[in-house]
Amino acid sequence: MMKLLRFAAPVLLACALAPAARAQVRPAAPKPPVALPPDSVMTALPLLPDSLAAALPLAPDSARLAWLRTPPELRDLVGDRVSCFETDVPHVFNNHVMSFVKLFTERQRSYTQRVLERENLYFPLFEKYLAKYNLPLDLKYLAVVESSLIPTAKSRVGATGLWQFMGPTANDLRLHRDEWVDERMDPEKATEAACKHLRYLYRVFGDWEMVLAAYNWGAGNMQRVMKRTGKSTYWEVHSSLPAETRNYVPTFTAIMYTMKYAREHELHAPTLKYQYAQQMDTLQLGGRPFDLIRLAQAIGAPDSLALLRLNPELRKPYLPAGYRNYTLQLPAAARAGLVATASREALFDYCRPLAELPQPLAPRLVALSGTTPLPGRNLAATSAAAAPAAPRFERLRHTVKRGETVNSVAARYDVSPAQVRRWNKLGSGSSLAGRQQLVLFRALPAVAEPAARTSALAATAVRPAVVPVRVAASKPATAEASAGPDSAAEVLARTPAKPAADVRRAVAAITAATDDDTMPGRYVVKPGDFLEKIATANGLTVAQLKAWNQLSGYVLQPGQELTLKPSNEAAATAAVADLVEATREVAAVAQAPARRAARPAAKAAAPALPPAPPLYLVQPGDTLYNISRRYQGLTVQRLRELNNLKSDAVQPGQKLVVGG
Repeated sequence: MMKLLRFAAPVLLACALAPAARAQVRPAAPKPPVALPPDSVMTALPLLPDSLAAALPLAPDSARLAWLRTPPELRDLVGDRVSCFETDVPHVFNNHVMSFVKLFTERQRSYTQRVLERENLYFPLFEKYLAKYNLPLDLKYLAVVESSLIPTAKSRVGATGLWQFMGPTANDLRLHRDEWVDERMDPEKATEAACKHLRYLYRVFGDWEMVLAAYNWGAGNMQRVMKRTGKSTYWEVHSSLPAETRNYVPTFTAIMYTMKYAREHELHAPTLKYQYAQQMDTLQLGGRPFDLIRLAQAIGAPDSLALLRLNPELRKPYLPAGYRNYTLQLPAAARAGLVATASREALFDYCRPLAELPQPLAPRLVALSGTTPLPGRNLAATSAAAAPAAPRFERLRHTVKRGETVNSVAARYDVSPAQVRRWNKLGSGSSLAGRQQLVLFRALPAVAEPAARTSALAATAVRPAVVPVRVAASKPATAEASAGPDSAAEVLARTPAKPAADVRRAVAAITAATDDDTMPGRYVVKPGDFLEKIATANGLTVAQLKAWNQLSGYVLQPGQELTLKPSNEAAATAAVADLVEATREVAAVAQAPARRAARPAAKAAAPALPPAPPLYLVQPGDTLYNISRRYQGLTVQRLRELNNLKSDAVQPGQKLVVGG
């Protein structure tokens, strides 16, 4: 028996110590099964809904299980390295952090290698702005957690860009967004906005771990948790946070460790395509329509979307005419070649979009029942038998004298006392005070004018009708139009010119208002007065006060005198302006038939569109409607029939039959 134990004891001891010996050996890192695809903005990486932490769901006991499965030697090594970080941001090493370290260094090595390819492209930019705002440089790893260093990353809830800003936060940080540009995807502008936001969060919480959690979940949510629990540090409120925010800070620490010790974990490889910043130049578009794909062809770029990757804030590969002055980024080497081969105007002509960009539809005016349309400016549409205009009223200002009552004022202007009270918001028992200002309305009487002035105005009003007839007759191209039923002479004969009596009546009304002694002519500005208050009290508009007193601004000084009546020169100027406008309208009506006759000839001389090619390669942002407008005679229904499409959805890179 003793001999049996003597031989069995070494065997049993070796079997007991074998698992412990294997635990002391660091496991070899698995190799990626296939080569990484080439880098492109069109490559979709598996991103989380809001951040990287959301894409890595862990069960409640998985962190503890990963900790127990990790060899003690590896745990001690990672813990020592994390504790040696020289940073202002505290980093706690525990089982949560270790589970994410194993994820990035072993199970998701290909993901980490894709991030390492972009490290040298974006980290210098992040460090520049972090140093500018006096923030810890280690916050640059926050963009890795948020977007994996992809400037066009977009989560399912709408967070966009390197720093994953939501729409309201982007508005607060003054990041411009519209149909064509989204500055959340501009690396430089978004990085500066993120630095401002992080600085604000640190002023609120004063702890960088709480800042990271608030960046993910929101400052208001974190403050409510602190108030409910009475705790002020991240690990104290860790159990009260949602799952994504609980994983956020451990993910940040694990990403920082993985990228700092990537070589020790053999994450770098010669097959990786590292990206580096290149020297850039700018091109000011100045509101011109511009196609980036055409410019990429002009500079000889191998990829038609190369310039779109250099300007990731653009949502489409082209900009319409009249857009704000956009600054385009392009390689400095390409700019030298463009300047040597073509002028600036030739470049813009070449880069003009080939197809007309879609324009918004003109608003359609809907006629409402019980309403009458507003009168147009086309005199040809106005018939001589138009309905008589409503009676015109003039606004009067009456200064109450001593002893006057509401009844006596109403009797003086031939109105009822109830009207006087309603116009001036007076109560039934209100009495009038001396020098009180009252507003009254009365119909304008017909004003007779001297015969000489009437004849002069009539001659002036008729004179423009002769000019268009002479011009139309001198053009041989419009001979047929002038002989037809819609000739200029017949249109003018059917269209009544603007009556000179209307102009005279307007001049008489302004003159009557000028000569009215009941309205005070001047007003002395008192402390606390402003233009709108003075205009409302005297029944005027702010524009009238500014025009009559030659005011360029809205500031008044106490003691300043203001004129409350227009001068005779102003009345004459208004009448002349009205007369000139009527002259222009009559001339436009007279020339309308000749212009309509010239339109068919201009359309016949227009060059025909080129025939449609047999195939078309769908570009990002294309729709069946946009493609159909690029070719003559091609409709959306025809495109569906040629390509056997059951819906209007098309994918970039898809080939469509557009000819035949």
